[in-house]
Amino acid sequence: MQKLYDSDARLLGYLAETAAGRRVLYDANFRVRGYYYPATDKTYDADMRLVGRGNLLTSLLAAEDADV
Repeated sequence: MQKLYDSDARLLGYLAETAAGRRVLYDANFRVRGYYYPATDKTYDADMRLVGRGNLLTSLLAAEDADV
């Protein structure tokens, strides 16, 4: 599991990869924020709504930061 930090060294979240190759993004409180499926090259949010093509997981953390 990889830890993700902002420029001020605050923990933003975690990035994990499953055995199937799917990547899962968790926020700093271990809530699922989204999924990336390399086989289809698509990113989904925690509710499985399509976010876009490519690995856009870190943009989900940026969106959470804007909500605060």
